[in-house]
Amino acid sequence: MAVRITRQPKQIVLLGAPTSAAAFSAGHEKAPQALRAAGLIDRLQALGFSVTDAGDDPTTLYQPDEESPRARNLPRVVASLEALKPRVEAAVKTGGLPLILTGDCSSALATVAGVRRYYRGASIVYMDSDADLNVPATSPSGCVDGMVVSHLTGRGAAELVRFWGEPPLVRDPDVALFGVNRLDPPEEEVLARYPIRVFRAEDVRRMGAVAAAEMAIERVHGGKNELVVHLDVDAISSDDFQATDLPGSGGLRLEEVRQALEIFVKQPRLVALEVAAYNPDKDSDGRGAKIVIDLLASVLAGRLQAETQTQAATATPPAAPATETAAENPAAQTSTEQSTSATE
Repeated sequence: MAVRITRQPKQIVLLGAPTSAAAFSAGHEKAPQALRAAGLIDRLQALGFSVTDAGDDPTTLYQPDEESPRARNLPRVVASLEALKPRVEAAVKTGGLPLILTGDCSSALATVAGVRRYYRGASIVYMDSDADLNVPATSPSGCVDGMVVSHLTGRGAAELVRFWGEPPLVRDPDVALFGVNRLDPPEEEVLARYPIRVFRAEDVRRMGAVAAAEMAIERVHGGKNELVVHLDVDAISSDDFQATDLPGSGGLRLEEVRQALEIFVKQPRLVALEVAAYNPDKDSDGRGAKIVIDLLASVLAGRLQAETQTQAATATPPAAPATETAAENPAAQTSTEQSTSATE
């Protein structure tokens, strides 16, 4: 049965996915609670959003998995996805914006699947220093975190490809990798073979973050499909942010990430925003949490402002030309009545 969803631009539904099952080590699973404790909800409410905190999924921890070196912890990863997916579905149905705070990037599969429950097509902007295009046969680590985009596009471990009954979750041309700075040779081969859109960090710098972000939206049919935005915070250069497992130099500077993310988050068809890979264990002074919260507050404030301006523009009727009133001209009254009847 079709469900009519009415967008609620001032409503945010906060979902926590405390998982590190797909990562290199434990720690990421603490991100949702750490960001709450650092004041995320208060900041969003101060901007004018109504925030519904839907709580966290059961915690799913990384564990060494020498029995499956090519795709580690798959049962745990699948369990975390199965817990998150119906909660994303419920959040999408409210018309509010689901804001998913997750540990590792594998949650993107559940987020997109939750969106696809109600929408036929979805595009994704995947902001990450890594392309996450490995599969079990090519992965140097066996960590599923480095295979997420492959699984979104229908390639990789059967357990994850089949997580969505009719793969792929996202078509290759509807994926934009944004801010990529680290690529394995097999990932380069994938990009040469398939029409995935890729915006390397060096290209974003050359073009300018705003222009690159606008091009990315255009390339992934952002005006036609519903849009999911995924931010792995290691997309931010280690010059500005280090509270993650794999910080690296050469990525996008914090201001470049903010400018691009602001463009993505303003899109009218945005249906989910996901933030991954913040590790509180690597943030002893809380500076990393503050950076993440400031970033989210800034770009979501821009979204709210854009929505307010749009509503104001559509609510202001055009100035009527000077004409005779219906009382002065009975023929005009008759015409008006006929026009009204035709629209009822």
